[in-house]
Amino acid sequence: MTRCRLDPPARSRAVALGTVVRLVLVAATCALLLDGMVSGVWAIDDLLVPGGSGGDPLLAPAAGGGLLTGPAADDPLAIPGGTTDDDAPADAAAPSAFEQHEALFAENRFPSATTCATCHPKQYEEWSVSQHAYAQLSPVFVTMQAAVNALTSGTNGDFCIRCHTPVGMNLEESIYVSNLERHPTSREGITCIACHRVTANYGKISGRLPIAEGDLFDPVYGPTGNAELERVLSEPETYRVVTERGAPGRAIHTEAKRFFPITTSGFCGTCHDVTLVNGFRLEEAFTEYKRSPAAARGVSCQDCHMGTEQGVASGYETGPAAVVGGVETKPRRLTNHYFAGPDHSILHPGLFPHNVEAAEFKTMAEWLEFDVEAGWGTDAFENAAAADTPFPDAWISIDDRYDARAIIDHQLERLAWAEDQRREVLENGLGLGEIQVTRNDRRGLAFTVPVRNLTDGHGVPTGFDAERVMYLEVTVTDADGQVLYVSGDRDPNGDLRDLHSSYVHAGELPLDRDLFNLQSKFLVRLNRGGEREQILPINTSIGAQPFVRPESLPTTIYGRPRVARKHKKTIDPLSSRDADYAVDGDRLTGRGPYTIAVALKAQMVPVNLITAIQFVGFDYGLSPRQVADAVVAGTMTIAEATKTVYPGGH
Repeated sequence: MTRCRLDPPARSRAVALGTVVRLVLVAATCALLLDGMVSGVWAIDDLLVPGGSGGDPLLAPAAGGGLLTGPAADDPLAIPGGTTDDDAPADAAAPSAFEQHEALFAENRFPSATTCATCHPKQYEEWSVSQHAYAQLSPVFVTMQAAVNALTSGTNGDFCIRCHTPVGMNLEESIYVSNLERHPTSREGITCIACHRVTANYGKISGRLPIAEGDLFDPVYGPTGNAELERVLSEPETYRVVTERGAPGRAIHTEAKRFFPITTSGFCGTCHDVTLVNGFRLEEAFTEYKRSPAAARGVSCQDCHMGTEQGVASGYETGPAAVVGGVETKPRRLTNHYFAGPDHSILHPGLFPHNVEAAEFKTMAEWLEFDVEAGWGTDAFENAAAADTPFPDAWISIDDRYDARAIIDHQLERLAWAEDQRREVLENGLGLGEIQVTRNDRRGLAFTVPVRNLTDGHGVPTGFDAERVMYLEVTVTDADGQVLYVSGDRDPNGDLRDLHSSYVHAGELPLDRDLFNLQSKFLVRLNRGGEREQILPINTSIGAQPFVRPESLPTTIYGRPRVARKHKKTIDPLSSRDADYAVDGDRLTGRGPYTIAVALKAQMVPVNLITAIQFVGFDYGLSPRQVADAVVAGTMTIAEATKTVYPGGH
């Protein structure tokens, strides 16, 4: 058994809060280890600079601001759960008869989306590459919720993860276990039955969803009712279906019940308005919608996010809701199940998008061993590979590598399609106005850039707006291409030069005082008054065991918790905000014309979040550096604007 021990005298001397937090983190990590969290697939090697001490990344940035080079980075044993680059995920053992029975039992309670794909291929294809399908697989989310629980001694419980894997929490899975060890339906995140087996209108309950249990034959719940299904069941010779358990043939639902709430925006609000303990309003997408012009016009969330164009009320497709035994059902209105947003996958393409063929071909652990970048399964690689080239056991066969490459190529095509949808929804949400020069003389150059919210349904960004980075990258160059001014650039860690940049705190880079960033910020109250920004606004305690504590006074008195709040920087529907910039005259070379180049960019999370949560490790054997690099690589340019300016206005 792994044992983790804290020295009692040292613990009793832990008076300073920083020391207390460090002790708790060690204890929490030990508890996570004992609970099976770290099982050969969680990695915390190659850390990012934490930029602080005592569990607070803002207190004392490490000198140099670069990657850690001490024991934590060089010795993976210095921090529990560390792995080396040579470590490969442990091969999954062959399932026992008990495990096979358990899997079958779970499928009979909560059918997988792959089961639904048989008759609903269009819906499955859209959903399987969506952010709903990625919700639980996301290594950033999984680590963040584990970090929050470590920082609160586990008292946050399943508050975060229950929205991301409602099936997993209904199955009472551990909140810490690797996704490689979860039930397949649990890994599917917001899967088919997460919406189509909800039987009551629960309202805004932050994802606490009782899902009606049952196998494929049990009823499903949707917008239209049972008429078309009854017709299909009345023609068994045409559709070749069976409705009796154990009978040979194609199984099918025996009833489709009409569930009106699924057609309303309130159904989305079940998960997309998140109020934390003590009344802290973390996400307000549904609240923003309710007071928007779109709501006043009767436009629903579904109209914009399940129609023919992402982010715009553009009508719906028409077609068969199902293809049963190769025969289409009658045409009707079809909704798009992709739900585009700012997130993107940073996983191995063998794991995501969800793919029935990929899941049947190899395990997740085996897919992680398939080297896509090296070109395995391509003629170029295979023809050049030496006869004694070492391969993992799962990939020794050249035929397997070629078959895997065909799957990977299809996965990459699907990811490219998803990227187009992501771009569409972002471009429909944000835009730039014309650059306006407000000063151009010997004193310098000043200009304004209007940033506009193009949607009338909610603010931008929305949802988890405290981790949505939407910013302006602004560069001014002279006629020779010399850069005279820049804002919105990054430090070597990949962070913007804001208050959370380790390089800024180390004094190696200046603070970007002109930075325009729509990311909301968490503000926490200090013990001696005042407020400060904090990446994770975890309740702190002078006790040795920090945990989520109730407020001592009713929050109705203050309208919010006293210890923390969120400074929202979002733009209201159909509104705009100006970004102002000024270049001092002594920085101008006089070699005109000058070119002002502005790019509006979107990044799903800031790198400093990766820094703040990296102490618990990342799933799939990913290191913090790999996660951060993948996040930065997915940054998307939404809009661009340029303006030519001649010195002195000539």
